[in-house]
Amino acid sequence: MKIALLGYGKMGKVIERIALERGHEIVLRKRSRDSFEGLESADVAIDFSVPEAAVANISAGFQYHVPVVSGTTGWLQHYEDMVTLCQKSNGAFIYGSNFSLGVNLFFELNAHLAKMMAKFGQYKVSMQEVHHTQKLDKPSGTAISLANGIIANTSYENWTLAAPKTTDIAIEALRVENVPGTHAVVYDSEIDSIEIKHTAHNREGFAFGAVIAAEWLLGKKGVYTMKDVLGL
Repeated sequence: MKIALLGYGKMGKVIERIALERGHEIVLRKRSRDSFEGLESADVAIDFSVPEAAVANISAGFQYHVPVVSGTTGWLQHYEDMVTLCQKSNGAFIYGSNFSLGVNLFFELNAHLAKMMAKFGQYKVSMQEVHHTQKLDKPSGTAISLANGIIANTSYENWTLAAPKTTDIAIEALRVENVPGTHAVVYDSEIDSIEIKHTAHNREGFAFGAVIAAEWLLGKKGVYTMKDVLGL
């Protein structure tokens, strides 16, 4: 499989190594100022760039009729536009706030716990996420996905980084050197606390999941998620 890397930072380099180990070929390593030359020959594109570049990268993939896997966060105000563009171009698209197998299992656990806790109003939920200092967006896309999983299954309506209202989920976003990603969801009452937590030890899980998603997307049409890839 020929892969175009739309974004060639730290994550792009880990994805490249794993893709090569799995027998794939890299036909484009696009940094911010590079052109899209080589994208036309790709079987699939993997976008791990920056929020400002994501829409252009994803759009280019659809323009060249190349399936796109995107793990860039911080641009989701344009997500529905990309879904529409994918459908208009009869393309294929997977966006994931996190491609790690463990995190996607954590998403399912979070939603299930939220359903259980919805009828116990004495517990107030909050979240904390910790990432490396190069992480540009706050909160992380993973934290937003976790918050949305709670909102979908409880009476909470929004998430916030500021002082929360009764219907808000408070998220604390910390940036610390050399932390790949840690996410915790806490239900706290006067009597006790319940906490679930996922800690990434390195970038390997994110990169491996992105390559698996790219392999799965090859030959398909439509818009999918990691739940489809993993059969969750």
